[in-house]
Amino acid sequence: MVISATIYRWRDGLPLSASTDFDPSPNLQNCKKTAKILSKKLNQFPDRCTAKIDGYCIYFISSPTVTYLTLCHHDYPAVLAFCFLDELQKEFITTYDPEKVEKAVRPFSFIEFDNSIQKTKQRYNNPRTLSTRMNLSAMSQEVKLRPPHHIHPADLGPIVPDTPQQHNHVHKHNGPRRRLMPIGWLGFLSLVLNILCGALNLARGIHIINDVDNVSDYDNYAIANFWIACGLCFIQCYLLLFNMVWRNIAAFLSCFGVFLCNLQLMELRNMYQIAFHVAVSVFAVSQIMLRKTREKPPDYNV
Repeated sequence: MVISATIYRWRDGLPLSASTDFDPSPNLQNCKKTAKILSKKLNQFPDRCTAKIDGYCIYFISSPTVTYLTLCHHDYPAVLAFCFLDELQKEFITTYDPEKVEKAVRPFSFIEFDNSIQKTKQRYNNPRTLSTRMNLSAMSQEVKLRPPHHIHPADLGPIVPDTPQQHNHVHKHNGPRRRLMPIGWLGFLSLVLNILCGALNLARGIHIINDVDNVSDYDNYAIANFWIACGLCFIQCYLLLFNMVWRNIAAFLSCFGVFLCNLQLMELRNMYQIAFHVAVSVFAVSQIMLRKTREKPPDYNV
């Protein structure tokens, strides 16, 4: 039977349209890899060729602009395969202008033609329904007079099989970044408290600048600590909301920074204020660590 068919642009092997199949057998997958390699060398072969790969056959015919290729089981008659390709060629030529084919940029630009491929494939997989007996006879005579060129797999070079390590490598590096679980009410409370602490630190730094006529070195030192603590509070807000590399370590470092800044401000804050700011930071760290990433969906690597 006819398994699948693909239409390529002859000059560069760009796939224009294709049918689908769902046979996962390793031999068929190997045959498909050979067909892909062959598609890049179409202009090196005659206009009618065949190749046998692991119990399957590849047939293709080429026109000046387009190549029509099909995969079949080894016992499917070659005459039927070439008649199938000839019928696809006639329908494709009448459907699409050659200039449009030459201007195609993206692969499978004419994917809507796959409906025609599927319909023709169904008819040729049930030869009793074929009404083109004269075409079959003419094609049989033509194949006898001008046999197709046989391509040996060695002419195409080695075929590198897929390995599990290759798949794992691709999935590991190309997968999307995993999102965090939805934030709970405790996380929202921590977010509000961090914004409040950041605003208080920012306001105290501005207050020192506005209320002191001659800013001393200690005042500058205090302003810097207030504003650093403010920045650390907003960093913890970011860590609460978004995922990033070394997220937990960044949370611990920001909490330690808040603690150090408040130690330097002991002359400007009482113990209760310092304890409040440090407690809010510790609470934020706990919420950052408790907000886990989502589990991968079952079809993550599909």
